[in-house]
Amino acid sequence: MPRLTRAQLQAVMPKAAPGWIGPLNAAMKEWGIDTPERMAAFLAQVAHESSELRRLEENLNYSAARLRAVWPKRFPDDATAQRYANQPERLANYVYAGRMGNGDAASGDGWRFRGRGLIQLTGRSNHAACKTALGLDLVRAPYLLREPLPAARSAGWFWKSRGLNELADTDPEADDDEDFVAISSLINGGRAGLADRIAYWRKAKQSLGLA
Repeated sequence: MPRLTRAQLQAVMPKAAPGWIGPLNAAMKEWGIDTPERMAAFLAQVAHESSELRRLEENLNYSAARLRAVWPKRFPDDATAQRYANQPERLANYVYAGRMGNGDAASGDGWRFRGRGLIQLTGRSNHAACKTALGLDLVRAPYLLREPLPAARSAGWFWKSRGLNELADTDPEADDDEDFVAISSLINGGRAGLADRIAYWRKAKQSLGLA
């Protein structure tokens, strides 16, 4: 399989530290992200999700206005939003309670299993599944996903487990642009940041000789 070079990484993510080359290549090899097409789509998504490999933990320090914009059903008015504004731990325990294998708000699971890694892994059930795949106890030690190699490996596992390699493959009977949008939706649950993801994808394809 082709290996990502330092020059290629810098062309896609100029703010990324060069030390990421080893973890990224190891993760891509492990999870079959082994063609330029797959690599370009993967790099584009992790670039957006992690702010060019610089943010490995979810930022939940939201203002009231931002809470209302992100979770309009949970925060229908200013008074409700103010109770959680700029309180990351309380917010995580509220919005992630009873979801993704988490317990109720009092369990603390929402904060314990908040998003971490290059494609932010969220929720107890996702951590448990990734634990099995990686052989790392991410249930007892979810903070390991803030380290480069586990962060990259967890992103590779998520990518492979959701069938994203196949979506990234060139198919003469499919629209590659539509497939990339589908990849973005499977990662994010919607189209948030789509323009930014596409911009990274274009840079990655050029860097890897696809454009």
